[in-house]
Amino acid sequence: MPAIKVGITGGIGSGKSIVCKVFHTLGIPIFDADREAKRLMATDRGLIAAIRLEFGDGAYDRDGAINRGYLANQVFNDPRRLALLNGLVHPVVIRAGEEWARSQDGPYSIKEAALLFESGSFKLNDYTVLVTAPEPVRMARVVQRDGVTPEQVRARMKRQWPDEEKARLADFTIVNDGIQPIIPQVLALDRFFRAKQS
Repeated sequence: MPAIKVGITGGIGSGKSIVCKVFHTLGIPIFDADREAKRLMATDRGLIAAIRLEFGDGAYDRDGAINRGYLANQVFNDPRRLALLNGLVHPVVIRAGEEWARSQDGPYSIKEAALLFESGSFKLNDYTVLVTAPEPVRMARVVQRDGVTPEQVRARMKRQWPDEEKARLADFTIVNDGIQPIIPQVLALDRFFRAKQS
């Protein structure tokens, strides 16, 4: 029986990475889709060629490293260009995530992805978990973490689906508001997923 695949997502500043770290301490393997996307954009020849074709040679510097500032400027205020970039990157990352999941031998594996619902890749998982936090809490976290302004955070939030929309598709929710402890919530889900595999 193949291991259960769990997707974990949450809006910017929700703390999904912290939740995943708790799962990781329980011995659960984690696929970080956002980190993998950055790696593949720099190493996957087919993806690099497609990005160069659509966004120009300026998408990469002379050493072949991705020019994040250039790409950000290309897509920041252009939803059509952002959708185009995501349309190139998401299929490659999803394929890598599926290959990775097949190689795992634990009771279940986790794919952490900011755009799990937006990309449609949630359909490939057995269960999805949404990490939520009130917007002011998320805002304060990102401002402190990234050294950006509240307006910049708001602009990034607008490009993601609202929690209400994600909650309709999620199987479980973990509240990470700084008041409710997350460890008991993670332990309860860990017991559930392990029981489903046994």
